[in-house]
Amino acid sequence: MFTRRGLFGAAAVLVSASAASGRAHTAGLPDAPTTNANTMQPPLFPTSGPDYQPVITLNGWTLPWGMNGDWKEFHLVAEPVEREFAPGMTAHLWGYNGQSPGPTIECVEGDKVRIFVTNKLPEHTTVHWHGMLLPNGMDGVGGLTQPHIEPGKTFVYEFQIRASGTFMYHPHSDEMVQMAMGMMGMFIVHPRDPKFRRVDRDFVFVMSAYDIDPGTYLPKVSEMTDFNMWTWNSRVFPGIDPLPVRLGDRVRVRMANLTMTNHPIHLHGHHFSVTCTDGGWVPEGAQWPETTIDVPVGAIRAFDFVADNPGDWAFHCHKSHHTMNAMGHNTSNFIGAKQKQLTKAIRNVVPDYMPMGSDGMAMMGEMEMPMPDNTLPMMTGFGQFGPIEMGGMFTLMKIREGLAAGDYKDPGAYQHPPGSVAYEIENPSAPAPSQPAPPPAKPGGAPNTIPETMPNAPAPSNHNRH
Repeated sequence: MFTRRGLFGAAAVLVSASAASGRAHTAGLPDAPTTNANTMQPPLFPTSGPDYQPVITLNGWTLPWGMNGDWKEFHLVAEPVEREFAPGMTAHLWGYNGQSPGPTIECVEGDKVRIFVTNKLPEHTTVHWHGMLLPNGMDGVGGLTQPHIEPGKTFVYEFQIRASGTFMYHPHSDEMVQMAMGMMGMFIVHPRDPKFRRVDRDFVFVMSAYDIDPGTYLPKVSEMTDFNMWTWNSRVFPGIDPLPVRLGDRVRVRMANLTMTNHPIHLHGHHFSVTCTDGGWVPEGAQWPETTIDVPVGAIRAFDFVADNPGDWAFHCHKSHHTMNAMGHNTSNFIGAKQKQLTKAIRNVVPDYMPMGSDGMAMMGEMEMPMPDNTLPMMTGFGQFGPIEMGGMFTLMKIREGLAAGDYKDPGAYQHPPGSVAYEIENPSAPAPSQPAPPPAKPGGAPNTIPETMPNAPAPSNHNRH
């Protein structure tokens, strides 16, 4: 991997988003760390300056930096990359520092940052710092606020961070192609006050969508509506990391959307509060409770909650087609159709033909059938009780008692307390198990028809303590 120590040398002090050219400037460029790992990397804790809880990037990492005087220096390299969406499928994308999306940038409110951007793409590019308050000449809109960064050139962006919050970066240069090819990343600015809105675990990811035909590797960059791979950090389930959380932790999840549609993101088992957008922190008095938050196109939403309900909780987009992989949208509906005779006739010509969809599509989640190269089943992934029948924008929030503060390893399947799993009634005609009688009505009030607890169920917990 990489380390922060020894990565960076001295760099020339430049005053605008301009080309770093000439021998002196080139010799002073900081190194550009790179990785092609597909799994979540450890958080990068600060070794100087204000304290903060670093973020964890799903299937990603944080870009190391170096100090040059009072400037915090980063180096991004825009370049072609290969990204595994999940085991069995790899895409040829564009990204930064070996990955798509690029590494997360972290700094602190008030920091002076200098970001070197080297272009190793076959065409020009820029970087726009989405949502950040900065001088116009540092905004990264090619042709408007700066010259385009031509192939082989390095530009420098310098600005002081004015506000904390959740932001992102992406090109504003041939952006239809470049964002469709995966060029994006998160930019997190921590508050100067380490106590402000502090959480115990802080997860980030960016949503992107691709249209990649089975057996091919390149996205169709001109597609506007008909995507077949819906990703979090350019990964799809079962390739998306779980979110391991210690029981009782205060948790934040920050999500950016650079797809062509909105995404209603839903967390099971908890209520949360919407706390931040790319426009800044939501005042505490204006926060609202949710279990699903819609993330608009080109926007960021963050939510906070207390993880007080242990288990393996589904966390996903609530648009059902967005939790599928390699999904063709021209499939006919054969539900209820009698295909026996048709299947027999087709197998005379195609011996391996398999009828699909007469009883729904659930069979797709458990079938292991030959597929074209470099693609994924539409529904995939298994849990301890069988096929999960999901793909795309889906993963698990795994809440466990006893995890160490910095432990982000997958804790495995949740061990349910006895009597707490839904079960089959073997004899449906038999009387249902008896329930406790409802408590008597209070004088002058309506009877309480809902018992406070049910047999074999855990005691209710307050999911809205925050």
